[in-house]
Amino acid sequence: MQKYKIIKMNDFSNYQIDQIRMLEQLCKVFDRSSLRVGIESLKEIDGDEGFLCKNEGQLIGFLSWYSSDGIEANINSMVHPEYRRSGIFRELLERAASEMQRQGILTCRFRVPSNSESGIDCIRHLGADFSTSEFSMTLKNVEDTKLCSIDVILRLAEEEDFEFLVKCSSQAFGDSESWTRKYLSHTREPSRITYIAKDNLTPIGMIRVNCIDTKTAVIHDFCVLPAFQGRGYGRNILARVVKLLLSQDYSLIRLSVVTQNRHALSLYQSTGFDISAESFYYMLPIHKI
Repeated sequence: MQKYKIIKMNDFSNYQIDQIRMLEQLCKVFDRSSLRVGIESLKEIDGDEGFLCKNEGQLIGFLSWYSSDGIEANINSMVHPEYRRSGIFRELLERAASEMQRQGILTCRFRVPSNSESGIDCIRHLGADFSTSEFSMTLKNVEDTKLCSIDVILRLAEEEDFEFLVKCSSQAFGDSESWTRKYLSHTREPSRITYIAKDNLTPIGMIRVNCIDTKTAVIHDFCVLPAFQGRGYGRNILARVVKLLLSQDYSLIRLSVVTQNRHALSLYQSTGFDISAESFYYMLPIHKI
């Protein structure tokens, strides 16, 4: 590794982003995979952390990470096909892990395209354990985004709604309230917008949107209180948010769903979303890196 240079990403110019984008495309074509390393989240303010590996000025390796709760780091990475099996990924990961540990991160969560044999082999060789898989979905059929007869009101969440958000999210997803409170506190960037869903005066659900850029919006943390599930609220909430985003000229609207959650998958498909890719997630305690 002596001839390769690992640097922290501090340059977010169009030129540097284009270099990362070209490497992503090269790896995607070479591996015939649906690789996506989260380029849209590389920003100087409130963006992912990034590390670059260069050889005489050429970008040959990349790793980015972010944490939603301050405990677990989500990691994307890629290495130029001609420079693999030379320790570049390990070097990038070790550099990033040193920074993660200083910030109190305990676990690494790696996202690997399900159709990337090289990526899966690499992450298994690292000793990471398979955790779950997710479908990435993209809005394709706007005509399917129809409102049903249930009258749901959406409004922006305010500071006093925080405890309801904790309650709704923890009950719907099965996480502890303490973890949910930490997660919601950790993800209060200006780019994330949170809506409360109400039936008359009763709050019944929540949905959040991460506005990546002026054209890309990612829907997440979408849930309905268990006591109100099964009544058609979910489809109405999602349809209203999609229509709102379309009216704001977002042309790329995405979300993710755990592959085993067939009920949610059916809901999203009925609202105009199609599966665009599948990702496997692997976990590794940071002290094992």
